[in-house]
Amino acid sequence: MPLTPTHVALKGWMQGPFKELAGGNICTTRGVNSCKQCLAVSPLCAWCSAEVLAQGSPRCDLRTNLLENGCGHDYIEFPSSSVTILEARPLSDKGSGSSITTQMSPQRIRLNLRPDDSQIFRVQVRQVEDYPVDIYYLMDLSNSMKDDLRNIQNLGTKLASEMRKLTSNLRIGFGAFVDKPISPYMYISPPEAIINPCYEIGETCLPMFGYKHVLSLTDEVTRFNEEVRKQSVSRNRDAPEGGFDAIIQATVCDEKIGWRNDASHLLVFTTDAKTHIALDGRLAGIVQPNDAQCHIDKDNFYSASTTLDYPSLGLMTEKLSQKNINLIFAVTDTVVGLYQNYSELIPGTTVGTLSRDSSNVLQLIVDSYGKIRSKVELEVRDLPEELSLAFNATCLNDEVIPGLKSCVGLKIGDTVSFSIEAKVRGCPREREKSFTIKPVGFKDNLTVVVNFDCDCSCESQAEANSSSCSQGNGTLECGVCRCNAGRLGSHCECSEEEYNPSQQDNCSPRAGQPLCSQRGECICGQCVCHSSDFGKVTGKYCECDDFSCVRFKGQMCSGHGQCSCGDCLCDPDWTGDYCNCTTRTDTCMSSTGLVCSGHGSCVCGKCDCTQPGSYGDTCEKCPTCPDACTIKKECVECKKFERGMLVEQQSCSRMCRDEIETVQELTDRGKDAVNCTYKDENDCVVRFQYYEDSSGKSILYVIEEPDCPKGPDVLVVLLSVTGAILLIGLTALLIWKLLITIHDRREFARFEEEKARAKWDTGHNPLYKEATSTFTNITYRGN
Repeated sequence: MPLTPTHVALKGWMQGPFKELAGGNICTTRGVNSCKQCLAVSPLCAWCSAEVLAQGSPRCDLRTNLLENGCGHDYIEFPSSSVTILEARPLSDKGSGSSITTQMSPQRIRLNLRPDDSQIFRVQVRQVEDYPVDIYYLMDLSNSMKDDLRNIQNLGTKLASEMRKLTSNLRIGFGAFVDKPISPYMYISPPEAIINPCYEIGETCLPMFGYKHVLSLTDEVTRFNEEVRKQSVSRNRDAPEGGFDAIIQATVCDEKIGWRNDASHLLVFTTDAKTHIALDGRLAGIVQPNDAQCHIDKDNFYSASTTLDYPSLGLMTEKLSQKNINLIFAVTDTVVGLYQNYSELIPGTTVGTLSRDSSNVLQLIVDSYGKIRSKVELEVRDLPEELSLAFNATCLNDEVIPGLKSCVGLKIGDTVSFSIEAKVRGCPREREKSFTIKPVGFKDNLTVVVNFDCDCSCESQAEANSSSCSQGNGTLECGVCRCNAGRLGSHCECSEEEYNPSQQDNCSPRAGQPLCSQRGECICGQCVCHSSDFGKVTGKYCECDDFSCVRFKGQMCSGHGQCSCGDCLCDPDWTGDYCNCTTRTDTCMSSTGLVCSGHGSCVCGKCDCTQPGSYGDTCEKCPTCPDACTIKKECVECKKFERGMLVEQQSCSRMCRDEIETVQELTDRGKDAVNCTYKDENDCVVRFQYYEDSSGKSILYVIEEPDCPKGPDVLVVLLSVTGAILLIGLTALLIWKLLITIHDRREFARFEEEKARAKWDTGHNPLYKEATSTFTNITYRGN
């Protein structure tokens, strides 16, 4: 939702520890005696400026307590911090064709801050589609880059063709560099080598030059090709080149180069060698520091090459940021490590490995532009020293990442937001200051105007030499007397020359306690605290100071907080008794966008690797950890199928920042892709591909339908079973019939055999039996 101009008044909350002490709260125990001192104690403290106040009631107290004690609303000094949005144009959707392109909102706000208070405001950033692009190609034309020069002669046409896919508004320019044309960087002997540095190797090349601007940014890409074909190489004496001279001139010479305000600025720096840095000019007797001014003469050469030293990294960073230029180091593999270190010191810089003959420079530029457009990083300029900022980023999936001021893995058109807490420490002399916040490489910025509410409105009504202050012995200001020199007392009724022993009872909190904590003198019943070389001693009884807090590594409150009456009040982003533990997590963020690579937790700004076997600054190394397929399997399960362990733990959006794309089949995406297969809970085979694109964003290509085993066909099974039963029955019947037949044949054969062996007469029937049978009784003995 776009922000609209409105005024947001927020209640001030104390950022340091609020302690209830014996006898009162933090407001009543600090012994303050003026409205300004009261407001500086805590954002919760208020001051009663009424001249008459109930006896024993403190003037500096919580606002509710003052009202209960009878102080009227009109007499209470309690300024509240607030945020006012002054300008907030809505974010644009498209770059080209729009009169005003807005990629950051709001554009201007006002902060009203009272001492030690803080306020939170939000900004939104969007990388709009079809945003104009300016590309200035800065090439090393030393002799070792001869083959590279031949290979980029048609780069303009090819680059325009590729970049048209990303923007309809492209301009391209060209410049070249070698090194400072002065000894010891150039050949001066024999004399012929001055005009032809390639004389000794039997070739002809151009005289040495520092930097020359060849072609201003133009949309006529064929002109780029023509100008490149006209170029020839030169030759320098030492190995490092003078490329940083060229970078600073291409950055600050806006009119010569032709940088547009409403465009992305890419400065492509190509070389195969190291480069000279600041102070290297002393080798040639050049001691004047680089002034970061444009020194391109009428012939488009760098005229101050022999009089100004090389620029420093800090100077380059400042100017690149001011001009919203993203630097791309396209360097060979022999020096890529060096330029990678440089890029870590220059925000918005990317590094690509250039092939020996620059044949891959086209893809390198396109990939680098993709990386630049996939990241949004905020930078702060001109921050007052009294202010500190704490960032929280809301990148993808509406997940808030504390301590982070950058988002990666974005697509063009994505909107990200940042919540920023601004806290003031103390009161500066200037009551109004301003600073800016901007995304690296963007022209858009947010201007923050800060008003420091350190004064009380009742101070303007002060009455000098008031009769209420012992007949003119002081100034009545905000309800209390500010005594003239030599006078003391609540109404300036006492002179320093007077002395009364009974008044000393007012200088100790309890009977028997030392007067003024032994750090002051009791004069007229009031403690006058001694001065100290270590800091300020304050309090009604001189019981407080700003130098007795614990120290860490020799610094009070670790240098990240303020000492207040023995307690460390930590700055935003810091915590702990010593304020030595940061709450920021950006130092723990790995290249994959996960805190401690998902293998540990961020403790005090450092990774505590809890996954067995993991190690490294961000726990990124883990030989025994599951491989990419095993890890990404859970992401596929939760993001594609909405199930699995991460869904149960409600950590899917935090652990899985991959983009899911459903495809019909997996294609070959080169060495950056890994094909994976696993079985899910239903025994279905899921196939996906884990791919990391040029911007560092990971994409999971998942086959739309898992390959699941098919269930049985009932009809087929029924017919198969019936057929099997019939077949088995017929087979059994046939077997039975065969066995019976075999058995009958055997019996008949046996019958025939016995018949053949028979010895009876054929006229006598052997089967005939007579009708009578005779039996003998064996027990009969006769008469």
